[in-house]
Amino acid sequence: MKIVLATSNSHKVKEINLLVEGLDIEFVLPPDDFDPVEDGKTFEENSLIKAREAWKLSRNWVLADDSGLCIDSLNGAPGIHSARYADTPQARIDRVLTEMKSLKNRTARFKCAMTLINPDGEVAFSYLGVCEGSIITEQRGVNGFGYDPIFLVDGLNQTMAEVSEEMKNKISHRGKALKKVLEYLATLQ
Repeated sequence: MKIVLATSNSHKVKEINLLVEGLDIEFVLPPDDFDPVEDGKTFEENSLIKAREAWKLSRNWVLADDSGLCIDSLNGAPGIHSARYADTPQARIDRVLTEMKSLKNRTARFKCAMTLINPDGEVAFSYLGVCEGSIITEQRGVNGFGYDPIFLVDGLNQTMAEVSEEMKNKISHRGKALKKVLEYLATLQ
């Protein structure tokens, strides 16, 4: 089964194909003119916007996701603006650490909304994966990307950047959401 992954990031497609190795599923990029306007107010809305745009271009099964970091003491920021909170990944981390410098409540969570659309253009399945944690005061770890070095995973004494790729795929917001999507797809075969 071929599924269009609603992204222009070929690395993301490669990464997700490794996760489904051995299953009868192959993720592919959407057509080159894929450029959705993500103007939703939630991860779920932005995921649906991306999914619908990729479906219009492909008329195929489509999987889209939208994800980010939500920090309680920052009223949920950076939230849906996680990727645009500053100009570079390091600047985004620096901004969060600066904004939280004097704050005691450091609870946070990563969220990932996934939307699966069938070839008829209908939402077949959607799920919101969540990974609870807290923001530490300095970076730790070299794995992962984005806010991973400052996100301490609940129940572990490790940041998301310190866990192995295999562990991250099990505990992360994206890993949890993808697991549910794959469980749904398995019911179709």
